[in-house]
Amino acid sequence: MPSRYDNPLFLAVDITPAAADESELRRIAAQIERLAPHLGGVKLGMAFFYAFGMEGVRRMRQFDLPIFLDLKLHDIPATVAAGVRALAALRPDLLTIHAGGGIPMMEAAREAAREADAPPRLVAVGLLTSLAAEDLAREGIAQTAPERARRLAANAVAAGLDALVCAPPELAMLRQEWGEEMLLVSPGIRPPNSSADDQKRTLTPQQALDAGADILVVGRPILQAQDPAAAARDILRSLAPSPTPQPAEELAHADAR
Repeated sequence: MPSRYDNPLFLAVDITPAAADESELRRIAAQIERLAPHLGGVKLGMAFFYAFGMEGVRRMRQFDLPIFLDLKLHDIPATVAAGVRALAALRPDLLTIHAGGGIPMMEAAREAAREADAPPRLVAVGLLTSLAAEDLAREGIAQTAPERARRLAANAVAAGLDALVCAPPELAMLRQEWGEEMLLVSPGIRPPNSSADDQKRTLTPQQALDAGADILVVGRPILQAQDPAAAARDILRSLAPSPTPQPAEELAHADAR
């Protein structure tokens, strides 16, 4: 299934900065400038935001790329709503809310976002891609990873959020569950023959797109490549239309093959 984005590749600028100073911010900006022709957007995570704050986000807008602000807001409803109001001033295209905070928290975030001049799309973060079945068991959660992902996604849909972050193996399931209703964002993307790093559930870019992803979030396979621009180009070239979507059960086990 084709992405709703002409270019679904979003660069994850989540690597911990070497220093929280102007020279490091300039280095990151220069790197994004070199990669910009190959990107559909930029995801700025916690490490970037904690280092460079709101001004750092403003600086990244110079490249005229959609900004995906990935801060995973998670607190009581009033606090999250206040955070959304403050962050909306940065005009991010997407902003993450942790689905684990519950439906009232997500509803408060949704209402706060609607007050903005340029409302961001609120993206629910469900089950983190670093978690597997054994991790859930340690937390006393009897659900399987797909069951937990489905429940958190259902809560986000009920709260009226715009998009879901979902681990690659759950993409096909969630796309089938909600059809075109939700924008699906997939981290844990790893090109063939690349390291999984700390991601336990991954798919290749093409597999994720075939499963229904709209946005492919890729960080280290590009940023740590010997030639980052070539790595980004290679990912884009690997994305060819697939005539037949892969079955959900096959995709769910792709990372084990």
